[in-house]
This record gives sequence, C-alpha cells and structure tokens, in this order.
Amino acid sequence: MTDAQRRTAAKEFAAQWAGKGYEKGQSQPFWLSLLRDVYGVEHPETFITFEDQVALDHTSFIDGFIPATHVLIEQKSLGKDLNKPIRQSDGTLLSPFQQAKRYSAELPYSQRPRWIVTCNFSQFYVYDMERPTGEPEIIELKDLEREHYRLQFLVDTGDTNIHKEMEVSLEAGRIVGVLYDALLAQYKDPECEDTLKHLNALCVRLVFCLYAEDAGIFGPRNMFHNYLQHHTADARRALMDLFEVLNTKPEDRDPYLDEDLEAFPYVNGGLFAEKSVIPRLDETIVDLILHKASEDFDWSVISPTIFGAVFESTLNPDTRRKGGMHYTSIENIHKVIDPLFLDSLRDELAQIFEVTVEKTRMAKLKAFQAKLAGLTFLDPACGSGNFLTETYLSLRRMENEVIAALHHDQITLDMDNPIQVSINQFYGIEINDFAVTVARTALWIAESQMMKETEDVVHMSLDFLPLKTNASIVEGNALRLDWESVVPKDKLDYIMGNPPFVGARLMDAAQKDDLNLIFQGWKNAGNLDYVCCWYKKAADLMAGTEIRSALVSTNSVSQGETVANLWKPLFEAGVHIDFAHRTFRWDSEAKIKAHVHCVIIGFSIAPNDKPKLLFSSDRPQKVQNINGYLLDAENIFVESRSKPLCDVPEIGIGNKPIDGGNYLFTQEEMLDFVKKEPAAEKWFKPWYGSQEFINRCPRQCLWLGECPPNELRKMPESMKRVEAVREFRLASKSAGTRKLADTPTRFHVENMPNSTFILLPKVSSEHRRYIPMGFMTPDVLCSDLVFIIPDSTLYHFGVLTSNVHMAWMRAVCGRLEMRYRYSKDIVYNNFAWPTPTEAQKAKIEQTAQAILDARALYPDCSLADLYDEVTMPPELRKAHQQNDRAVMQAYGFDVKTTTESSCVAELMKMYQKLTQ
Repeated sequence: MTDAQRRTAAKEFAAQWAGKGYEKGQSQPFWLSLLRDVYGVEHPETFITFEDQVALDHTSFIDGFIPATHVLIEQKSLGKDLNKPIRQSDGTLLSPFQQAKRYSAELPYSQRPRWIVTCNFSQFYVYDMERPTGEPEIIELKDLEREHYRLQFLVDTGDTNIHKEMEVSLEAGRIVGVLYDALLAQYKDPECEDTLKHLNALCVRLVFCLYAEDAGIFGPRNMFHNYLQHHTADARRALMDLFEVLNTKPEDRDPYLDEDLEAFPYVNGGLFAEKSVIPRLDETIVDLILHKASEDFDWSVISPTIFGAVFESTLNPDTRRKGGMHYTSIENIHKVIDPLFLDSLRDELAQIFEVTVEKTRMAKLKAFQAKLAGLTFLDPACGSGNFLTETYLSLRRMENEVIAALHHDQITLDMDNPIQVSINQFYGIEINDFAVTVARTALWIAESQMMKETEDVVHMSLDFLPLKTNASIVEGNALRLDWESVVPKDKLDYIMGNPPFVGARLMDAAQKDDLNLIFQGWKNAGNLDYVCCWYKKAADLMAGTEIRSALVSTNSVSQGETVANLWKPLFEAGVHIDFAHRTFRWDSEAKIKAHVHCVIIGFSIAPNDKPKLLFSSDRPQKVQNINGYLLDAENIFVESRSKPLCDVPEIGIGNKPIDGGNYLFTQEEMLDFVKKEPAAEKWFKPWYGSQEFINRCPRQCLWLGECPPNELRKMPESMKRVEAVREFRLASKSAGTRKLADTPTRFHVENMPNSTFILLPKVSSEHRRYIPMGFMTPDVLCSDLVFIIPDSTLYHFGVLTSNVHMAWMRAVCGRLEMRYRYSKDIVYNNFAWPTPTEAQKAKIEQTAQAILDARALYPDCSLADLYDEVTMPPELRKAHQQNDRAVMQAYGFDVKTTTESSCVAELMKMYQKLTQ
C-alpha cells in the first residue's frame, strides 16, 4: 500500500467512524476495520485478540491485544474523557491508562505490552512503555489521513524498525569506540593533532569497508574480511595496499596486482585519496576487526542518520570527554523537516496519485520527480549530517514511490538509471573536521541503501561504485563564512538544522566575538544566546528569495527579554513565523544525560499562503499568526521595564548575604549554636528561600546587622562567624565583594519590609497550575531566590495568584529547563492589571482570603503537597477556581469561553495600549 493509498483509506475510515462509538458493541468492528482497511492486515481477526481474561481480585477483560506488536488497547465509548478516572468494580478510581497498566502487570513478562493505547473512537492516546513516565502521543481520528504513520507501530513495520536501527547503530558506535581506543594506543604520539586526524581517517575508512562488504558494494559478502584474514601477518601493509587500490581506477592499477586486491572496485569520492598514517596492528586489533567488527556484526542495516552522529561522537575527543555517544532522534528531525517541506510534498504526491487519467498522472509523476531532484538544502551547523541524511532518505523514499508508479513493477533490463535525486543537492557547513568526514560518509551510506531499495522496485542492478556524487560539506565557522560561497541563494530552497546551544552567559571569547560580529549595531545583543546568530544569518540570506528555514533552538529564544531583542528586529526586516513547535524536551543518548528544552521555529520572508501551524505536544493547530512567544497572538513585544506598568507596589528580590553560608543554620544547628551562646538567640530570624517556602521548612539566619558592637563583642561564637564572613569576602576575585568585607555583619543586598508582604518564588515547577505564593510577616528574612512585594494586599495576592496572571507568566517568563522563572522586569512590571469596580475588588479580596483559609486547613502539608495537581485538596482547588472567576470578571473576560491563549492575547493588547 502506497502512502497515497493509505491516506485515502485513513480518510475514508475517519469519515465512516465520525460521531460513532459504543464501547461494548462497536469496539471490535472499529479495530478490525482500522487494521484491515488502513494498515493492510489481510486477516485482522487473527492479528488482534479481544476480551482476553486477566485475573485481578475479580475476572476482568482486556479490550484488545495485538501479540505480534505487543500493543494493549483499552477502549472507551465516544465522548469519554481519556484522562478522567473511572470507578472500577472494586471501588478504585483509575484512568483508562491506569486500568490498562493494571492489566499489564498481571500478564507474563514476555507478553507485557510495549505500547498501551487508550481510545474513545475519536482520539488515540498512545503510551510508549519504554518511557513509562512520558506523556502520551495523541492522535485525533479526524487527523488520521495526515497522521496515519503515527499508528504504524500497530503493525510493527515502523517504530520497530526505527528502534532496531537505533540499537544497531548505537552498537556500531560502541564497536568503533573500542576500535578507536585500541588503535590510538598504537600511535607513538597519541595526543598530537595530526595523530588524531590520521586515526579518524583510518576509522572512517574501516567503517566504509565494513559497511561495503555487508551491503554487497564490494561484490561478494565478507570480501574485506576474507582479504584481511589472509594477511594477518602484516595487516598494516594489507590495509595500506587496499586503501591505495580503492583509490585507483582499474586502468591505472598495477597490471601484476594480486588477485585478491584486483577484485576490489574503484571507490572514488576522495575517501581514500589522502595519505594516512596507519600504526602497527597487533593481534588484538586484527582480531577485533575480523570478529567483533566484521563476522559478528551486520553493518548493512545501520541507520546512516543515527550512526553518523554516533560515529562523530566517537571520533570527537571533546564529545568523548563529555559523556560519549549522542544523536538527534529521527523523530525530532522530522519535527523540523515535515512541516518545512515534506508534508507539502507528500500532499502533492497524494493528489497526483488520485488523478484518474493515466497519461496525465504519468506526466505529473515525471514532473514531480524532477521537482524533487531540483530542490537544494543547506544545514549551516550540520555536525555529522543527520538532518541532511534523513532529508535525503525521505526524498529518495518518495522518489521510489514515483519510480514504482512510472514503471509498474516491470522488469526493465535496458533502462537507464531511474534515480534523479542526488546527494549533490545537499550542502552543509561544519566547524569540526571529524564531523565533516562523517557527514559525507553517512550520505554515501544512505545513497547505497536507497539505491538497493530502487533496485528492488525496478528489478535491475545499479552501480554504486565508483562514487559519482558528493555532498558539499564545507569545513568552517558558519558565522564567519559567507553562506553564498557554499551555495548561491538563488539556487537554495531550504535552510534547516540544529545549531549549537550555548547560553548568553556561557559563551567563550571566540563565540562572543562571533555574536558581536553578527549583531553589530543591534540593541541588547549581548543578552542573546549563541543560536540566535543562525536566525540572523538565515534571515539575511532569505531576503529577496523564496527560501524557507527551520531551526531547533533552546526555548530561551521565545522567552523573556530575548523575544524583543531578537524577534522584533527580525519581524521588522520582514521575517514571519510559518510554524513552530512549542517547548519540548530534547533528550540525548549521552552517558551524561543533558535534558535540553527546545523549540522548533520555521520562518521565512517570502509570502506564504499556507496555514500557520502551532504544535503543542506534537498536535498542530491552525492559527492566524505566530508571534515571538510562539503564541497565536499579535506581534507584540514585551520589553524590560524597571518600574510597574500599573499603579501597584514595586517588587524586589530578597536578601543576598554573600556570607559563605556562615550566617545560615538548620533548626538543629541553630539550637546547638544557642546552647553554646544563649545571647545570640534573639538575633536569629526564620530564613525563607524558594525551597524553604515551598516546603514550609525555614532555615535560621543569624542577622547581626543591627547588633550593637559592644553586644556583639560579648558573643565569641558569633564573632567567629563574622570573621569567617570577612575572610570569605576578602578572598573573592570580585573587587565589589572584597569591599563588602569592610561591613561583614551586613548583607550585599538587604530587603527587609516593615510590614506584611507577599513572597513569590523566583523558580517554580511547570507542573503546577499556580505558582505558590503567600504573605509573610516582617519578623522573617527572605533570600534572593524569592521576590518580595511590600505594602501588598489581599487584592494584589488574588490577582497575582489567578489563572490570568499565571497565563501571562507562562507566556512571557524565562525558563530554567522547563520550570517557570519569574522575573521583575518582564513578568511583573509589564503585567496589565484590571480596573475593577469596588464590588469586584471586594470579591477578589474575599476569594483571595478563601485561598489562604483553605491552605490553613492543612497545616502539616507543604505547599508542594498542596499545589501538586494530583494531591491538591478540593477545598483549595475550589477556592482558586472561584478566585479565577472573580479576577476574570474584573478584566471583563467571559469565564466560559476565554482560553489561556485568548487571555494572553487580550493581556498583550492591554500592554500595548498602556505602553503607547
């Protein structure tokens, strides 16, 4: 079944089942039809089982189970909320997913599901049990025509193959790593830069030979293995001779060459052109190549997309030191390339396949193939070429569909090579020479694999060697190079990639120089992250062209002050955002996990008549506009402001001691200290930072700033602390801190209100609907990890803790990973407060007090407990909901119809009016 046929089948299935769905009577026909009609299972009744018994305290039944692919299905009727707990026959409340997990736990281990699918006939919630704590993938029935591939795991051909490719490619990386270390030990000067270059070249050549013999490129399988096995006595000389032969045309070779060498084909492409030093190969290395790398491993099934990155990590000493292998998942690459160009190409091909007049359809197919062959791509931070490689593979698979349709599975022995898509269409810039070589090799491997698939389509043999194509991967600093020197912009269609993630405060001197060069003359450029340079360079290149771009970035590019600093001038230059993935976690496969939270932004200058797509949790929403905050709202920019926009109390940070921890104590430490020095007891005050406040567990601070000198001198233990602080400050590299040693009893920043104030943590979990905040009395001290708002009232508390303010905060705040990072100059000072009537204000004060009263019912619970979405007490949830309604009414928002995005859009309009 072609992609076009499957799309048509999915469309018909969705139409057939729209608005239908009774759990008991229609579940089985629904799943049998899906498997048979959409996914091509000839006998679905033998592929899926229904109502399998599972023994709990009572007999229960699994709605559906697919043994071959380890999929367990929990079906509910149309309209049922798949997140909502349902009371079971034993009285427990379980969501459909929890219900399925309970069934899974009772199955034999070998039968437990890899996938759990909960379904209500209109939605599929897909849980990958390899990531049991992860969020589900959600597929809407109405979107099945476009997203049918996301359920491919049901019939095992999609995700299972990707998973296998990943495992094989990672194992290949481990083999290369062992080989790399063994070879490195044989070089006389292993730390020398030239040595590392020779070693990298050797590893790349060995991998090519290992792949070529398994993929049949050299001819008979095991050709490289057998050759080396016959020359183990001098394996070094054997490799040197082989590499020379692979780089020599047959007509230029020694006419008296040994037969085993003469049998190898000419490779071309420059892979074996440069002279490379090969060290002595001891028995261990030869055995490693012959057995672990050759006999025991099949290189032909590796994913060039994944292995390219893994291989580059293995060859890159810096990467190896930082934790080893990592790669960008194929799934994440497609989040970039699918909406950028692949989806529209797939749609175009599907429409061509629906043309009923054969002559017209064939002409359109030929034109479409020529279109594919005419597209050009640039990755200006290409690393090991994984974006380029996966794009090449995707285009070639599409081309093979075209070739199959054009040739009707006929055997065409005398036909010219039908392939038109070439790796010559792909351009990259990469600063690391290791990665450049690997990127070229990965593309050659991809070319070989796709050529084999084409051979299966047209039933003819195609010659892969000698290499006739070469991707233009340029070694250099992409921020110093003129990108048009790599590919002229009038020939370029798409820019894509995953530029380096380096924060504004983490750049080295060279990177700061790059940033200053790119953003010369820009306002506040020093606060931009390094990745912003690629947005600016791409925008400059796109001017006056039809080029479109999409880049992966840390989510900081769409948060806080960066939005105004980066996107305002880009939008003024004509840039608009075509699609975006809002923040998601981008995991690596490094041994040292680094969970980076990213966004993907597709942007261009040329007019675009296609709908703008905004993705949240992989679900696209068609929107009117995507602004710099990645919201469906107008292009409004919230700029840093030192004072509040409205007439409200000012906000500031708490106290910053710079004391080396000498003034801070746990409760137990304070009691021990007071036993030694009772006179110090009155100088201790409760100390609240973010964690202390959230957990309702203050530390104690020895505050001696107001202690008279004569009294202080009578407290020797306290004097020791003061002296320790003085020495700590004197030892600082900062002149300002050393100056503070003159006043060792005082803090660097002191903020101690004389009346009740609101405490608001700087950083709070993204899993909380509301940032916990509260009132504090003047007898406590707060750290600089919280904000404090003096002279604040119940009204201020009610508005700040409302869903309206939370929506604003989520839209414009910065993030620490995914946690909310509240800010004074962006979030608080730019917030547009309502103008309530006296009655509305009194209502907010009443609902605000109700929140505090609800908390008081649980004095032994921390705020972390009370504000956990699962454990939040009903009294507190109700109090917050009533407060939300009161605040929304004060703004004039419709309580029933206002969504978070529409709320933020209105707040931005209010902000714009207040700042004009």
